[in-house]
Amino acid sequence: MSERIALVVHGAGGRMGQAILRLAAGMPAVQVTSALVRAGSPLEGQPLAATLGAVAPDLAYRATLDERDAAGVILDVAGPGAFDAALALARSRGYAFVSGSTGLDEASHTALDEAAASIPVLLAANFSLGVAVLAHLSAQAAKLLGVWDCEILEAHHRHKRDAPSGTALLLGERVSRARNGAEAAPIDRNGVRVDGQIGYAALRGGDVVGEHAVWFAGESERLELVHRATNRDVFAHGALAAARWLAGKPAGRYTMDDVLGLTRD
Repeated sequence: MSERIALVVHGAGGRMGQAILRLAAGMPAVQVTSALVRAGSPLEGQPLAATLGAVAPDLAYRATLDERDAAGVILDVAGPGAFDAALALARSRGYAFVSGSTGLDEASHTALDEAAASIPVLLAANFSLGVAVLAHLSAQAAKLLGVWDCEILEAHHRHKRDAPSGTALLLGERVSRARNGAEAAPIDRNGVRVDGQIGYAALRGGDVVGEHAVWFAGESERLELVHRATNRDVFAHGALAAARWLAGKPAGRYTMDDVLGLTRD
């Protein structure tokens, strides 16, 4: 992880891509070699300095990767609509592949599994290192408190389109696996909760970056595990940590747990 990696940022024009480029510019261990945007983007052909200022590397935004471009890792933050193309590019070049795309269909997940036979791949619903620890602790608590009710609460800004969030669903999956397949309650449930189900609640408002809480409620006591993000840079930092860690790894599927050295549940 201490060696310098060559990085392609796929989805460089978006908010997450811009944060990754800005932070990577200050990291001696990372060299951004390409910043890819969608074809027809207003940024295509523009120097990175147009959006990043003096910290930008001497590159221009492009829609395609040149054959001569060096890379060790493709970091994809372009969203589910561009995921398949990014994965195919990484696979054809033999590059490690890190993606933060959520809402993928079954075909994309299958393609990721197939790619893992020849390149290292890492898919994360949330790149926050704190969220990775939250998911790990939630799984451990679910095992130890197996009969307690579990509720997952999340809050995001008013413009977020999906509910519950991909991170909330990730937390629910970890709890479910720890409890041998506990089912999720309907999002719009009414009436008394069903024993053994995992409940979800979603709040939307203002400019909330992201808050997630996992409740384990028993008789006369409750355990709450909470993570709050107050700046979106935490996700870019985590994405870059994942990319640096994955560089040079053997082919296979990896998770943020692996990045942190956590035991998989």
